[in-house]
Amino acid sequence: MKFTTAIALLVSAVEAHYTFPSIGNSQDWQYVRTTANFQSNGPVTNVNSPDIRCYQRDAGRGAPGTYNVTAGGTVAYNAKASISHPGPMAFYIAKVPAGETAASWDGSGKVWSKIYQDMPRIAGGMTWPSQGARSVSVTIPKCLQDGEYLLRAEHIGLHSAGSVGGAQIYISCAQISVSGGSGTYSPKNLVSFPGAYPASSPGLVINIYYPVPTSYTPPGPAAETC
Repeated sequence: MKFTTAIALLVSAVEAHYTFPSIGNSQDWQYVRTTANFQSNGPVTNVNSPDIRCYQRDAGRGAPGTYNVTAGGTVAYNAKASISHPGPMAFYIAKVPAGETAASWDGSGKVWSKIYQDMPRIAGGMTWPSQGARSVSVTIPKCLQDGEYLLRAEHIGLHSAGSVGGAQIYISCAQISVSGGSGTYSPKNLVSFPGAYPASSPGLVINIYYPVPTSYTPPGPAAETC
């Protein structure tokens, strides 16, 4: 009986968590690097861990393919099974340097710029645009330079974020190749992972239930625009 209860609790925990294994209509892990939680669905909770970058299962091993996208177009990042926790969704992008490919580059250094950030609606409680979603779309800036990039999806579950380390961060990095951009993109705030988020950031340490916050400040820089 105790064994059956333990198994049920484990299954429930896994089902409550999620991954971001695909973009567009592609197969899981075809263009997205396989994450360490591809089976457990568990989150990253330590913002100082290298896992906070792409949560990769196999360091130095990229996804099999690189997804072609036109600058100014949208990319749908798919959740499995759905984004079941309350909290913010963000996307970051980093240009692959010369001599590397999207499949080989590790994304290290102050190279990431935020291109999307959602915010809650606060009215007697906090509701989030991404909660319950199976897919979230992001517009690829039309001013990007042509070339290969890593596109990082990040959702922060705030349901247990009342103390440091309580926020649950779900991450994936997709490999994309951008064409048709104007090449004028000049981000003001490049960050590194780890390094972008202090563990005590107000956007990571917050009780979203009581008393209901009157505002929310997400961790990291503001989203960049063309």
